[in-house]
Amino acid sequence: MIADLMKEGTVTQIPTTQHAIQFTGVDQIVHNTEKPVDPVGPTQMLLKVEACGICFSDTKLLHAFDSHPRKAEVISGIDPGALDEIPSYHPGSAPVTPGHEPVARIVAVGDAVEHFAVGDRVLVQADWKHLRTPKSNGAFGYNFDGALQEYVVVDERCVVSPDGEEFLIHVSDGPSAAAVGLIEPWATVEGSYAWKERNHVLPGGHLLVISDGETPGLAALVAKGEAAETVQVDGAGVSDLEGRTFDDIVYYGSDADVIESAAGLLGTRAVLCVVLNGETIDRKVSLDIGRVHYDFIRFCGTTGADPAEGYAWIPETGELRDGDKVAIIGAAGPMGQMHTMRAITSGFRDISVDATDLSSERLAHLESIVGPVADTRGVPLRVVNTAESPLERGYTHLSCMVPVPALVAQAVDLAAEGAIINAFAGIPAGTLGEFDLQGIIERRIFMLGTSGSDVSDMRTVLRKIEEGIIDTHISLDAVTGMAGFEDAIGSVMDRTAGGKIMVFPSLHDLPLTRLVDMPERLPHVAAKLNDGLWTKEAEKALLAGDDPTSAPK
Repeated sequence: MIADLMKEGTVTQIPTTQHAIQFTGVDQIVHNTEKPVDPVGPTQMLLKVEACGICFSDTKLLHAFDSHPRKAEVISGIDPGALDEIPSYHPGSAPVTPGHEPVARIVAVGDAVEHFAVGDRVLVQADWKHLRTPKSNGAFGYNFDGALQEYVVVDERCVVSPDGEEFLIHVSDGPSAAAVGLIEPWATVEGSYAWKERNHVLPGGHLLVISDGETPGLAALVAKGEAAETVQVDGAGVSDLEGRTFDDIVYYGSDADVIESAAGLLGTRAVLCVVLNGETIDRKVSLDIGRVHYDFIRFCGTTGADPAEGYAWIPETGELRDGDKVAIIGAAGPMGQMHTMRAITSGFRDISVDATDLSSERLAHLESIVGPVADTRGVPLRVVNTAESPLERGYTHLSCMVPVPALVAQAVDLAAEGAIINAFAGIPAGTLGEFDLQGIIERRIFMLGTSGSDVSDMRTVLRKIEEGIIDTHISLDAVTGMAGFEDAIGSVMDRTAGGKIMVFPSLHDLPLTRLVDMPERLPHVAAKLNDGLWTKEAEKALLAGDDPTSAPK
């Protein structure tokens, strides 16, 4: 069933073709001006895209294409025959439309759709985690067409999980499209603080014990965790386990070579606990920092003899705490701005925030945005150009926005006892860094990383917008139509963007335009900004078309 869109007294006929961005291969981008608008089946909905943000993750899909784990075929979670019925499903080498940070309106529904209706305005949670690929999950904008097009079909069997969780979130008409489209990146920030950590052996999991002698505390640890399987080897026996993975690994010893080999046996969301029993790791250890972020692997340990002591200092979450001395490394970029604002508005008592970058210009922009909020909240804020003023040890919470292993390793060196390090930047899995694991264990420094967000994180950010706690517009640096997409994603790849870039698919010819350039290039839109920040009124002026001041008198 196809329905016309009826909004504010107007009727817009759904076209047969549309403008769309497509990734057609590794580093291959096509602006398709005649992509067919997909038909709507009984369980499907047609979304008219209002706006969609560009994410650094889009560049990873562009560079990896069919080798990206979310571009793979869905192997479970839905009847395989149903996938053949979804016109927007494009796994493997098939061209796909990216874009996973949208706000859209439902303009047509199939007769069997139960949870949504024509006219609903929705935010898309892109990770459809009940749909599994071999190494990840199905995702909007990856193996299913995303929102960098004017219209996109989604299937209710994808956006409502078997347990009833909905991945389309209803939003009101109040916020601007940009404000809502920016919720997804803000939600990934929120999710990095909300993720529940594990401070015990996984119940029903697979435990590997590595020891050349006694194993004090092991019996109690295993009994508490109720592991389904326990494998025990000596240090030399680790090499015989190649190809296997474990949920927990407890190593009694200090040999860096054994630690590195054991780390390679960690499964997704697994924990390696090193029991030093008074021994010392005699060099830095090469660890896969990318897997900390993407596979949620964790490292802990103890200088004593009981592995339970190592698990015990894993925090419940990576949330800030009263009294934290916070450092945001790479704070002047789009995601760093969000982390900085979140820390300032978090409400925790007696915290201070140091925001760092290598560009004084970008830091000045950051300070102009978050400084007034910090003053109002009474949160001490310091912006630091670390090329001129290196940081000193003593931070109790550090977040790293830069995908460079050496900077995450440096965060360990800067961390105080009991610190939390959020390796937020998306360093590719398989990327190794040299880490002072001895110092991590001695000072009980917990290093975490997360990828993506949950529906609950997006709802949290939506609530904060509605309550006026945050204004997601602070993240917006530029807008573009379809014609400016390649310049926009190039800016993201080159890290020259001063914030997020929002694409308005219905604006076919609009080039990439930074907000700071609008007084010259789009004065009628600039007149509606609020101290340089985006507003709903500016958005309306942009979508209305030509500058009225340029019309003939």
